[in-house]
Amino acid sequence: MPILADTLATADGSCRLTLAVPDGTGPWPAAVMYPDAGGARETFTAMAAELAGSGYVVLVPDVYYRHPGWAPFAMDTAFTDPAERTRIFALMRSVTPQRMAADAAAFFDYLAARPEVAGDSFGVCGYCMGGRTAMVVAGRLGDRVAAAASFHGGGLVTDAADSPHRAAADIRAAVYVAGAQDDATFTAAQARRLDEALSAAGVEHTVEIYPAAHGFAVPDNPTYHPQAAERHWTALREFFAARLTG
Repeated sequence: MPILADTLATADGSCRLTLAVPDGTGPWPAAVMYPDAGGARETFTAMAAELAGSGYVVLVPDVYYRHPGWAPFAMDTAFTDPAERTRIFALMRSVTPQRMAADAAAFFDYLAARPEVAGDSFGVCGYCMGGRTAMVVAGRLGDRVAAAASFHGGGLVTDAADSPHRAAADIRAAVYVAGAQDDATFTAAQARRLDEALSAAGVEHTVEIYPAAHGFAVPDNPTYHPQAAERHWTALREFFAARLTG
């Protein structure tokens, strides 16, 4: 399966991209896979290849490209080592909703121009911080997103004016949200509020909580949960298969 490395020039710099392409003859529908707070790394290249094996061109962006030369994180210490915790939170804060939307438009344009890609609407999926990004993008670029999936995403329901749930009326995609158990960043009460907002807006959606900790789907996270991860793959494949046709 081809794994391609590329760069995309944006108004703010040069964004590194990893592109996983299915074997065989395309074109295929495409999706953007947003990494967690640890950023683009080998784990997400492997995850992109896994999804590409189901017949999708999968783009993984370096969401921290505005900070050239940022050092990769070891996820077992990223939030426990004080210096690394400070560094990762600083990078996370730099990925604002406005930047998420601007970058997504550039990623979609890039994919639409690729000969391997069919169609002009896309899937988005994300993990932890990337799960929030997927929901933000679905709300801000509604006409370009056909399916949006968030796995152990945090910050989906907040009191802020730009909370993702407040943009439910602008979402045109189908939405799948799988939260984590006992997750302070996406509580059971917040899951209910998101479900209510999506229902009120008439958005096709599923919001559920997996019996696993935050980070369950990403193999290099210390909270990785193999059974929950396999459930996530099954759900994501079925969700995309029904909505991304190229």
